[in-house]
Amino acid sequence: MLYLIGLWESVRDFIATGGDVLYFVALALFLMWVLMIERYWYMTSVFPKVKKDIIAKWDARSDTTSWYAHRIRDAWISQASDDLNARMLIIRTLVAICPLIGLLGTVTGMISVFETMATQGTSNARLMASGISMATIPTMAGMVAALSGLFISSRLEAKAKMAKEGLVDSLPHH
Repeated sequence: MLYLIGLWESVRDFIATGGDVLYFVALALFLMWVLMIERYWYMTSVFPKVKKDIIAKWDARSDTTSWYAHRIRDAWISQASDDLNARMLIIRTLVAICPLIGLLGTVTGMISVFETMATQGTSNARLMASGISMATIPTMAGMVAALSGLFISSRLEAKAKMAKEGLVDSLPHH
């Protein structure tokens, strides 16, 4: 319990140093990771059952060679592909937005530095340093968030592509 309290205080201090923009980075990061975990769960737990069901429906068909049968096969593959790629665009968008949110923090931090310079002059280094921290920490946080999402989302996209190819290969195209 003490560990969690210490962790929360560290996070709170980090956000206080980096500014309120870090709440938006954290929100984007949280949403991105929730969606990526959901996609991983779908691909590892749900899709194998969907694939098995599609293969069973295909094998149960008496007609697998006609033009009509191939259109049904293509429709099933298309639907499965859409289900595999669901929410991937949102994940990629969140990955792209994280550095931009960090950049917003950079701009607000630099505005703070310039306000300090305008009101206090350049002699108050301590106030300027807090503004510079507010300018650099959100950029770093946005980049770290984007990098974590970029790696996992690219792995998820490759996994979805392989799963679709596995489904196509499992349905004979007589």
